[in-house]
Amino acid sequence: MKAFVLCKLAPGKEQRAIQSIRAVPGVTDVYMVFGGWDAILSADADTMDKLCGLVVSKVRGVDGVDATETLVTTNL
Repeated sequence: MKAFVLCKLAPGKEQRAIQSIRAVPGVTDVYMVFGGWDAILSADADTMDKLCGLVVSKVRGVDGVDATETLVTTNL
C-alpha cells in the first residue's frame, strides 16, 4: 500500500528532520513544499499495520516533526 504523509516541521530543524525522514525504511520520496505543510513524503508498506508503525513510530518520532497527516491511496 502507498500513502502520502504531510508533515509540519519545527522552525530551524527542517534540514535535520528531512535527512532523518529520508533514512526511514519505507519512505520513498520526500518533498519540501510551501503552504500549510512543510514537507510531503511518500511511503510504501505491505500492510496497514506496517504503514501505521512507519508513520507513528518512525516519522513522528523524528526530532523536528511537529505534526503529520496521512493520506492512504486506494484503487477504485
